[in-house]
Amino acid sequence: MTTEGTWDRYCRYLVRDESLGFTLDVSRMQFPDSLFSSLSSEIDRAWVDLRAVEAGEIANPDEGRQVGHYWLRTPSIASPKDAAWIERVRGEINDFASRVHRAEITAPNGNSFRHVLVVGIGGSALGPQLVSDALRQPNAPIDLHFLDNTDPAGIDRVLAELGDGLCETLVVVTSKSGGTPETRNGMLEVEAAFAAAELDFPKHAVAVTSPTETEGDKPFRSVLYDRAVADGWLAIFELADWIGGRTSVLSAVGLLPARLIGIDTDAMLEGASTMDALTRVEEAQTNPAMLLALMWHHAGGGKGAKDMVILPYCDRLALFGKYLQQLVMESLGKELDRQGNVVNQGIAVYGNKGSTDQHAYIQQLRDGLNNFFATFIEIRENRVGDSLIVDESGNTSGDFLQGFLRGTRDALSGNDRESVTVSFDHLNERVMGSLIALFERAVSLYASLVDINAYHQPGVEAGKKAAGQFLSGVLSVAEAIKAQGATPQTAAEIHTALGSVGDSFDVEAVYHAASHLAASRPTSFTITKGASPAEDRFFSQCQTL
Repeated sequence: MTTEGTWDRYCRYLVRDESLGFTLDVSRMQFPDSLFSSLSSEIDRAWVDLRAVEAGEIANPDEGRQVGHYWLRTPSIASPKDAAWIERVRGEINDFASRVHRAEITAPNGNSFRHVLVVGIGGSALGPQLVSDALRQPNAPIDLHFLDNTDPAGIDRVLAELGDGLCETLVVVTSKSGGTPETRNGMLEVEAAFAAAELDFPKHAVAVTSPTETEGDKPFRSVLYDRAVADGWLAIFELADWIGGRTSVLSAVGLLPARLIGIDTDAMLEGASTMDALTRVEEAQTNPAMLLALMWHHAGGGKGAKDMVILPYCDRLALFGKYLQQLVMESLGKELDRQGNVVNQGIAVYGNKGSTDQHAYIQQLRDGLNNFFATFIEIRENRVGDSLIVDESGNTSGDFLQGFLRGTRDALSGNDRESVTVSFDHLNERVMGSLIALFERAVSLYASLVDINAYHQPGVEAGKKAAGQFLSGVLSVAEAIKAQGATPQTAAEIHTALGSVGDSFDVEAVYHAASHLAASRPTSFTITKGASPAEDRFFSQCQTL
């Protein structure tokens, strides 16, 4: 494509909004002008689907629930009941954070809370992590820590970082039901740490969860809610069943931690609402979310044939690629379409910040497999105020950052590699909200274009079921090893000893379970290595776990 042709496409297809200081540049995507007409029926279907979701139609039939994260930032489009609930919870969050900042709510020792520890998994952690990393200020009133896995070493590291500060730590436990194993494990580990320090955990604890419902058509019991009420935790902030994990950052999940560390969450919500309005306009070429979705469709042939590489040229957005991995891949990675046909849809997402990538995988992106399209994220204002001149030509560090972005973009397109560029004038709370909303809407619209359901996650449930089976098997293997005491057994011998239990637990699974026991409980279980895994032997000198 000639320079003149590129400029013409840039001017013709650029979408911009002055109120957000936002532009979307798709000129380096090699789509034909006929793209919009060739997909007109799919585009029309997407508009219908989006209207239905916002109107409250059941969008997740697997769980029989609505999908209402759009209502969170524009309550006026929700039902009166839901709108009132949204405003109430938002007010409760703002009031609680203000009282913590004013030291009206304090740690039991009478001092202000200095730390917040968020215990969550997936969307309950990724969204708050992204917002915190992007927007927290050096003079934030409270710092923020996360337990977002069930890795004992990771838990120990976070607790060690808090150290003596545990006595002035506010713990936010986030789980819709309280049954998520990773979150439950993290909560129990933290509770044990408080007990070891002779601290009263409930006086430090806050729950973000769904309320227990015992009446109505869909009774729901939240173990976390009941626990927080029974033990007298400091506060409970409610989640609705129509808030999904990967789209929960603008609910209490993300608003509470952000507000506690001094972020203007009202501005975030306003920015998201503004982007929602832009992406509600049913004109494909000027709707930024639809245009993004169409670029994804074009790049991957509607089959996800190319990966999405996220390249934010802004250190504060380094986590954006990780955040989008869940949002995009959990939403779009589906085996079946909405008619039940096997389609194996999805778009793989990876990325790292620029210009770090000049020294990492840009080499392959330009010269290796052409199996991706890049998404550059640009923040035009890279520093408040003037910058230091860093070379004899009069350039600043920010000039170099812009040069690397534009140079990489040109180098890729010069070798037939496609890219999209999303730009904002500044990075603040309003922009953060709009950036999140832009990709949420694009994901929803793309799902409609390829006729899949973006709002359920059968693969995740399958993984949870398989993990549960393995955990049950670990306990059975432990009992089988203990039954033989100090007599060493191979994995095959343990499998035979399991009897009918072994029908759903093969020899390899037995081997991994026994190896895990030897590694994680060395005072109870021992492994002696043979010439191969088949000859490794396990025994126990302990009759109890």
